[in-house]
Amino acid sequence: MNELEARLAALAAAGQTVTYGALARDLGWRMGQLTAALEALMETDAAHGQPLRASLCEARLGNGLPAQGFFEKAAALGFDVSDPAGFVASQRRNLSAPD
Repeated sequence: MNELEARLAALAAAGQTVTYGALARDLGWRMGQLTAALEALMETDAAHGQPLRASLCEARLGNGLPAQGFFEKAAALGFDVSDPAGFVASQRRNLSAPD
């Protein structure tokens, strides 16, 4: 498990979210690095039938939701994002559910 995955796992376990900026600062990464890593993680999660860990990130002005790029990537991966808030709530709920 890499640093990003460990941080997202801790957030999921605590039922918390984080802004992209705060996560990038915590990891010492540039925003471009973070978004690329999150998109790759979304591909991995989707391929394994797992909830999208990137749903734990939120845009600074997104009312608790991820940035638009998250929804575009999720749609490209075949997810129905027609109800963005419902989609994110479902993903987050599935991440925090005990195995």
